[in-house]
Amino acid sequence: MAVAAKHRIYSMSFARVYPLLVAKAEKKGRSKAEVDEIIRWLTGYGAKELGAKLKKQTDFETFIAEAPRLNPSRALIKGVVCGVRVEDIKEPTMREIRYLDKLIDELAKGKAMDRILRK
Repeated sequence: MAVAAKHRIYSMSFARVYPLLVAKAEKKGRSKAEVDEIIRWLTGYGAKELGAKLKKQTDFETFIAEAPRLNPSRALIKGVVCGVRVEDIKEPTMREIRYLDKLIDELAKGKAMDRILRK
């Protein structure tokens, strides 16, 4: 039985994706600080820890795996991102990555932070 190959985003540096997330938000009038707040809310990383992961060029899979405290409210994130319902994604790491994508999409669409962070 063949093992499916991992998606290439797993081995991609989070530091490579991060500026794209920020650019998407800023293009719609949102801020880098809001992107950072979303990432910290989702993963439990503090500002210093997030900076260290970016500086270290940590790959996306490790970034998710080493997250100090994945927010339990992330299960409330529903909807479609990249043509896929996030709540239907079975593979845990990919689901976490898509949760982040969905939250940044909501930010770029002008949704209020308290609603994005499921408060």
